[in-house]
Amino acid sequence: MLDRTAPGDVSTPLSIWVVSDGRIGMENQALGLAEAVQRLTPADISVRRIRWRPLFDKLPSALKASWMLDLSSDSTEPAAGETWPDLWIATGRATLPMSARVRAASGGRTFVVQTQDPRWRNAAYDLIVAPAHDRIEAPNVLSITGSPHRVTPERLAEGSAAFADRLEPLPRPRVAALIGGRSKAFDLPEAHAADLAGRIAGAVEAAGGSLMLTFSRRTPEAAKAAMTARLAHLPGLIWDGAGPNPYFAFLDQADHVLVTEDSANMAAEAASTGKPVHILPMIPLKAADKFARLHADLRERGAARPFDGTLERWSYEPLDETARAARTVLERMRRG
Repeated sequence: MLDRTAPGDVSTPLSIWVVSDGRIGMENQALGLAEAVQRLTPADISVRRIRWRPLFDKLPSALKASWMLDLSSDSTEPAAGETWPDLWIATGRATLPMSARVRAASGGRTFVVQTQDPRWRNAAYDLIVAPAHDRIEAPNVLSITGSPHRVTPERLAEGSAAFADRLEPLPRPRVAALIGGRSKAFDLPEAHAADLAGRIAGAVEAAGGSLMLTFSRRTPEAAKAAMTARLAHLPGLIWDGAGPNPYFAFLDQADHVLVTEDSANMAAEAASTGKPVHILPMIPLKAADKFARLHADLRERGAARPFDGTLERWSYEPLDETARAARTVLERMRRG
């Protein structure tokens, strides 16, 4: 394996392929890690998105072959005149059949990183960057709090600039509320959403502050309507999904961040800001032990607490797990 990984070595940029199924939440994990590596050493990043044809999508990973990919997929093999990348970073079930074969196909040239717990052929990857709450252990596993992401102070400031005229006049404390929705483990029915909105309104009103609210694609329409109706009178901005996404701007401008307990990604991203993270309860559909472990981890690190209806301030060292993962990638690559 070529040693082009020493920070500051600009002789030859590292080549990195980021591979996902194109879903933003998934892709951002791999891309965030690639960008963190790029901040440590010169690198060229190429994003590759793949999708399996519907007929083959549900097949076990072991039975999938590249000819089963949808024609809209990007190539995951070098084109004529190309070489395999120095570093392959992939995420999600869809990428597993490709990731598991890269080491052999590249003749050992490519260092293969998979984010999340693959739950299939875990020894086939050089490094697995997995959430600590998934509790997987192996010599090739790095456990981190949450998942890799793209949130950095620079990106937050850049995102905030586009909304400065709307957010900077808002009274403090500014409260960002990041609302998820129905998943395998949680639900957000209308009545519960209305109750949450009432508690949020009470906290913001008591503090004399303002609200910056955004919903996820999983938020039920009835829950959106109930929360919007209850919170629309507050100073602030409720994003309805139209126009540019203010997510980074909200994180940058917030004094407090409220996050529903169904999203590990949003909780970890909020904890990277150093701002108090308040966890909003949802309706459990089944045991959600891994979320409980994540929230316990965040509490132990001083980042998050259950929302108690108030906006108490506290401080902690912002989480920088994506950078830690990037350093580990480069260290493992240097070992060969």
